[in-house]
Amino acid sequence: MSASATRPYRGVYPVVPTIFNADGTLDIPGQLRCVDFMIDAGSNGLCILANFSEQFVLSDAERETLTRAMLGHVAGRVPVIVTTTHYCTQICIERSQLAQALGAAMVMVMPPYHGATFRVPEGQIESFYQRVSDGISIPIMIQDAPVAGTPLSVPLLARMATNIANVKYFKLEMPQAASKMRELIRVG
Repeated sequence: MSASATRPYRGVYPVVPTIFNADGTLDIPGQLRCVDFMIDAGSNGLCILANFSEQFVLSDAERETLTRAMLGHVAGRVPVIVTTTHYCTQICIERSQLAQALGAAMVMVMPPYHGATFRVPEGQIESFYQRVSDGISIPIMIQDAPVAGTPLSVPLLARMATNIANVKYFKLEMPQAASKMRELIRVG
């Protein structure tokens, strides 16, 4: 098991915005300046390619370019969380494997997103995260976000934290997140 798989992460991990040129192409020099600014400002780590990073407007090639550029530039100065969310399990696994291979400390993954009116049964959500975990050896942060359209119950989150080896963190983004966190702590 890698050191990153056992290290507890704490502190402030801001989401890095994606920097674009006026024509909509990636501004890699600007992106790296932004990364340096966040590290120099005292961030304990960074989170890249998240929803706030406009991940849904990026092509796969742009995602890979950004992942390689930012992880290479950070070069271990701080831990980096790479968002690898995708509604296709295999693509999420491949994104997570690439992030790990390039030096990510952790991946952040929303449950499979199939639209606001489709609900994925809890067993399938658990299977999705189990398969992602089986494909990597770094921690997974489950992103519990309303945009996913998939509610994650406290019992499901607790069960996954207990039963899935790499599920180590949660990012709770819904209203009443503090109440949900207290309930997660209570159930263990």
